[in-house]
Amino acid sequence: MAEENGLVQIYYGDGKGKTTAAFGLAFRCAGWGRRVVIAQFLKGADSGERLALAQVPGVRLLEVPERVKFSFQLTPAEREAERTRNTRLLALARKAAPSCDLLVLDEVCAAVNTGLLPLEDVLDCLDSLSCEVVLTGRDPAPELRDRADYLTEMRKVQHPFDRGVCARTGIER
Repeated sequence: MAEENGLVQIYYGDGKGKTTAAFGLAFRCAGWGRRVVIAQFLKGADSGERLALAQVPGVRLLEVPERVKFSFQLTPAEREAERTRNTRLLALARKAAPSCDLLVLDEVCAAVNTGLLPLEDVLDCLDSLSCEVVLTGRDPAPELRDRADYLTEMRKVQHPFDRGVCARTGIER
């Protein structure tokens, strides 16, 4: 059976594990000596997975702010600044893609859904790439789903957040 390069994977849903799955694939890819680029949308630098991946040869983490507000907390001016930042981040990821084997666009679906990244920009990016691409986030747009070779849904059955338990360092962040 022939190996096919450059497939699109989407990990989506309301369950825990979308970023974890994408970063697990990044570890696997890097373990085989392949090059990985990771762009994270709507997230800051304060996560354990970023700290670990920063130490892995062959993995390039594109820069993110130290902390990022939730989209519903943004003022109109902050929304516009975030939209500009996310658009630039996607352009940087697209520019880096020819030099990598795996491109992870973490929470890109949520960035699109909240209006903080134009869907057309993401579609143009996907159409221009030849590397493997992973997208994560809730509710991918139908146009993104149509481009996917893999669609993996993470479904929440039960979660401690429902009881008021916040994200715990080392477990959820």
